[in-house]
Amino acid sequence: MEDSASILELKGIGEKSQKLFAKVNIRTLGDLLYYYPRDYEMFREAVPVSQARTGEVCAVQAMVCGTVNMKKVRSLTLLNVLVRDDSGGMQLTFFNMPFLKNVLKPGSRHIFRGRVQARGTALVMEQPRIYKTEEYAGYLAFIQPRYALTKGLTNQAVQKAVKQLLTGYAFGPDPYPESLRRQYDLMERREAIHNMHFPVSYEELVKARRRVVFEEFFSFLYLLRENREQCKLLENEYRMLETADTGRLLEQLPYRLTGAQMRAWQEICRDLSSPWCMNRLVQGDVGSGKTIIAVLALLMCAANGFQGAMMAPTEVLAAQHYEGICQYVEKYHAALRPLLLVGSMTAKEKRDAYEKIASGEANLVVGTHAVIQEKVHFKNLALVVTDEQHRFGVRQREVLAEKGSNPHVLVMSATPIPRTLAIILYGDLQVSVIDELPANRLPIKNCVVGTSYRPKAYQFIEKEVRAGRQAYVICPMVEEGEMEDLENVSEYAQKLRAALPADMQVATLHGKMKAADKNRVMEEYAAHNIDVLVSTTVIEVGINVPNATVMMVENAERFGLAQLHQLRGRVGRGEHQSYCIFISAQDSKDTMERLDILNRSNDGFYIASEDLKLRGPGDLFGIRQSGAFAFRMGDIYTDAEILKQASQAVDRVRAAMGGNAGEENVPDGNGPEREYGELIEYLHRETRLQVDFRSI
Repeated sequence: MEDSASILELKGIGEKSQKLFAKVNIRTLGDLLYYYPRDYEMFREAVPVSQARTGEVCAVQAMVCGTVNMKKVRSLTLLNVLVRDDSGGMQLTFFNMPFLKNVLKPGSRHIFRGRVQARGTALVMEQPRIYKTEEYAGYLAFIQPRYALTKGLTNQAVQKAVKQLLTGYAFGPDPYPESLRRQYDLMERREAIHNMHFPVSYEELVKARRRVVFEEFFSFLYLLRENREQCKLLENEYRMLETADTGRLLEQLPYRLTGAQMRAWQEICRDLSSPWCMNRLVQGDVGSGKTIIAVLALLMCAANGFQGAMMAPTEVLAAQHYEGICQYVEKYHAALRPLLLVGSMTAKEKRDAYEKIASGEANLVVGTHAVIQEKVHFKNLALVVTDEQHRFGVRQREVLAEKGSNPHVLVMSATPIPRTLAIILYGDLQVSVIDELPANRLPIKNCVVGTSYRPKAYQFIEKEVRAGRQAYVICPMVEEGEMEDLENVSEYAQKLRAALPADMQVATLHGKMKAADKNRVMEEYAAHNIDVLVSTTVIEVGINVPNATVMMVENAERFGLAQLHQLRGRVGRGEHQSYCIFISAQDSKDTMERLDILNRSNDGFYIASEDLKLRGPGDLFGIRQSGAFAFRMGDIYTDAEILKQASQAVDRVRAAMGGNAGEENVPDGNGPEREYGELIEYLHRETRLQVDFRSI
């Protein structure tokens, strides 16, 4: 079996199944092989109802008492039923599952498994799974992999396909040499992949994950170091002088830049006038004022007679940047001639835009990745401002070099990363840190609560909407079935519509939607045609909506603190007081103490450093990682030690191969060229490494 072969090669997968797998981006056998579980489940023996602990997932074997109570609230069907055993009773609630009325007959006994919640003195399970006794017994002996799914695709179907693939897959030799595996305690690749999908024990799963994470980090860092070597001595073809234009803009602004902003701006000025091409990261907390620094750099570029470009991850965000820059032109007469270029423009609009870019009539192009497509020809592009989602590296530089330029690059990041890790991850960039917030920003008010607080939270959202404000609600999953004990966007939106007054507009947003649909929803939200947006973390790099004052995060315990802080940054952008409600389904002391750090601080760098201290082996599969880097499995906080070791290994390999990687040398006679040559060839050849290198 070869990586590139279609999954239709597997028995039992026909055209219908193929379409379902394609929805989760599994088209080839290689896609399936590396489609690791997003979580693992260890089934434990059923406990008496009286021993069920709130906030935890557990199973109880109980009898249905009385008849099922079914009612309809607008589009939502609610089923409530009481179950009991000898030790006590528990209320079960099901959403949009009317057929269960025929299953949950009075006197029938079942095993119910789900997360236990407290409602006053009563215990409640929402949407538990129902098992027969013999069926449940079959799960007890194994660690169950749980994959990210889509409607119609079951966990069992993915497991079956993976088992069949692993039986017939030809792995070949491990590209990582034995000496490297031994030094860094790495499981052999074939064994690691088997244990990622079907671990024989928790200990073996941890070892397998370590190998996968190490490989992700090593691959990323090796190519990053190559990128640095190729970029660090690029001659500055566009040396600039600081003109009166930037000084005039600074004088006219209705606020003064903070000391940190001024430092960053001065560093950029030095770069643009130096003999070497700029490759700089401006790292600043949400709301620290990075955008004005980018505008100043673009203005300096335009004032020197050159063109600049600003790239954003979404069309809506690009349009917002464009409108903001137009306001600088109108209010302060900034010498910028901005132009918007995005994929949804008509063919005629694009042709007109291409002409203005080629002639130099537009000296600033704002857009998505459409800005660097092959049909775009600049007259003299000297500066590209991009965001962390569009790490601008060797491939994009080559594209622009073919157009006759080696532009300066300025990367903007709102991801708070401790300095020790930033040095490793941003090794190809000079770093400016904006670690002060403007004095006029109102601090966000935070609270960390359990699930019993939900009704009050809904009332608070209703109150804010009635006052003319808007709210976000974040869920970790897209739709029902992905993970049984987590809130999902599709089902949650229905529950919220039933809980809020009918005249309040609730909409959904998630990564599985088509780009045009996502843009439409975000535009509607920005225009205040939507009151409450139920979303996954796709809004992390989303739009600027100053009118949004409430951020509510469900299953907050499943997210890293740094990611929760970035989500919180979607509110607090306007003149009104903003609030963040973190709802945790687990009320253990450790969980609540961890989340309470967000209560105590609005400083992203402090929060990131605390996150780094608190993550441990127990968090390996529980906390959803930040989307700041495109690692499938690795997390820069949980896996900080592995990241440091991978960085050391990269230096070792590059030194052995004669690369400019540091002072460490491998003794002669080991044949490093032969030992590491195959690994390096693999890194350059392999297209399915566990990191998306389009982002480098």
